[in-house]
Amino acid sequence: MAVGKNIHTYFDGTWHNGDVAVMHAADHGSWLGSSVFDGARFVNGLTPDLLPHCQRVNHSAEALMITPTVTAEDMVQIIHDGLRVFDPGTAVYIRPMYWAIHGDATAIVPQADATGFAICLEEIPMAPETASVTLGRTRFRRPVMEDAVVNAKAGCLYPNNARMLAEVRARGFGNALVADAMGNVAESATANVFMVKDGVVFTPIANGTFLAGITRARHMSNLRADGTEVVETVLSFADFEDADEVFLSGNMNKVTPVTGFEDTSYQVGPITRRVRDMYWDWAASA
Repeated sequence: MAVGKNIHTYFDGTWHNGDVAVMHAADHGSWLGSSVFDGARFVNGLTPDLLPHCQRVNHSAEALMITPTVTAEDMVQIIHDGLRVFDPGTAVYIRPMYWAIHGDATAIVPQADATGFAICLEEIPMAPETASVTLGRTRFRRPVMEDAVVNAKAGCLYPNNARMLAEVRARGFGNALVADAMGNVAESATANVFMVKDGVVFTPIANGTFLAGITRARHMSNLRADGTEVVETVLSFADFEDADEVFLSGNMNKVTPVTGFEDTSYQVGPITRRVRDMYWDWAASA
């Protein structure tokens, strides 16, 4: 089911109008979950960090033993060609995808001789600047490399995220603050997380249990260039209970202020607002 509207699909070397069927029932990706994707944005005529997102989908494919077939540079050109049908004022979610088609004799291991590839451009508005979210605890945790392909943006990882969201939404929260295998904070169910204490910005150190996002890295770079101290470290849930500000960082909406974590409330503070402003200033000048 599509999330947005006005979908355009690149498949078999050309652009198609609509949500085109691209996979077969017996494709390895359909049957055994060997699919990866990445997400970028087209906003106000800008495509921030599009090349790194295209590079990452190729890295994700390799992590899932799928053979990437399109260079990141060619992918960028294909995407820009497809975006010409959209008005510059339209917000578009850009989703390149790979999946394996054949398996080996056991069916389990993807074969390198055929790879499915598509790009989906889907009109999805940015969240309004006034939007915020509350976070709850979940019993579900982020897996480690020994358990799952956490070094890929893989479709097979998302049922676990869905369990997290369903659990906390049933208790009235909008998203989950999620632990890693050791019980420390990793991220939210859908995005990386930052907290602010006494003017210093903290974020969980990338420890292999979650993707350290492209947008996360951009915020860190912008903050440091602006003179704000940013610390990657091990963070506990108690650290978040004691925070002055908390915000999420992800491609879909770039910055989402957090106004509560369980019984703790936060204001949307000056650093959260500054991070958003700096991101769009950087995007316009890049």
